[in-house]
Amino acid sequence: MPTLTLNGRQVDVDIRYELEQFEWTRPTWTDERLLAASPFRYDRTPSFYVYLDDTASAKAGYWGDSGYYDAEYARGGFVKLLAFLREETEEETVEYLINAYAPESDDGKLTLRLPKLKIAKNREPLSESILGGVVAGPNDYLNKRGIMPAVQRLMGVGMVGGAVALPWRLPNGRLANVKYRSTRGKAFWYVKGGWPIRDLVYGMNVVYDRRLNRVVLCEAEIDAQSWMTAGVPAIGTGGSSFNQRKADIIVQSPVEHVTIVTDNDKAGEKLRAEVERYLYGKVGLAHGYI
Repeated sequence: MPTLTLNGRQVDVDIRYELEQFEWTRPTWTDERLLAASPFRYDRTPSFYVYLDDTASAKAGYWGDSGYYDAEYARGGFVKLLAFLREETEEETVEYLINAYAPESDDGKLTLRLPKLKIAKNREPLSESILGGVVAGPNDYLNKRGIMPAVQRLMGVGMVGGAVALPWRLPNGRLANVKYRSTRGKAFWYVKGGWPIRDLVYGMNVVYDRRLNRVVLCEAEIDAQSWMTAGVPAIGTGGSSFNQRKADIIVQSPVEHVTIVTDNDKAGEKLRAEVERYLYGKVGLAHGYI
């Protein structure tokens, strides 16, 4: 397997396996690389490539998009790509890869690397001033996606430059992170220093404010807003991963019944199974399909 440098550690990563967990448009797989339509744009032209192994001209995991809209997404490394596909921060992706591909010594035993001692401290909510440059309120991008202005105001969305700002809040309403989604293509990024998405559930502040006991659980923020627009309370995982922390947030909330609705792809099937595994017997569960 190719070797990536993650937090200063050399880690063997099965790049092809990781990429195969996602649906690609018009993919062509070879021993050296994947050629497909760009995941960053609404396009069906196979103008995007990822190297699956080291070659004479590029390192494994490096990718490029010849039809890019934004220079930030013209080329990059594997962590950036996988973070986008998993819909999480790059720090979370690095942690995932290290946990999934722990390096081993020559005798096959796990290599123990003791972390530097740090003073533990509670994570603090973000300052609302982070949203100071955001023009709050309904916007054309979400209007065209069918999101009602009332829902946009409820979720505190806004515009900054060419991106929609989607605040993530703690159950008590304090700001935890902000996702910025480009209005052109599919690119997105999170505010620096925000809470990890793995420790959050989108829309939980509304659950507490309105004492909601039945919700649809879906993936993306805009998915949740679409359900809200249809009059159905909804929360979002923020991606195709679910864990014990997210389950605890739901179980400790007023929610008593969850209808699981995910995308109809490999990642969606994986998420559906994870949600059922973590929430079974703790809240009422049902499956929804679209």
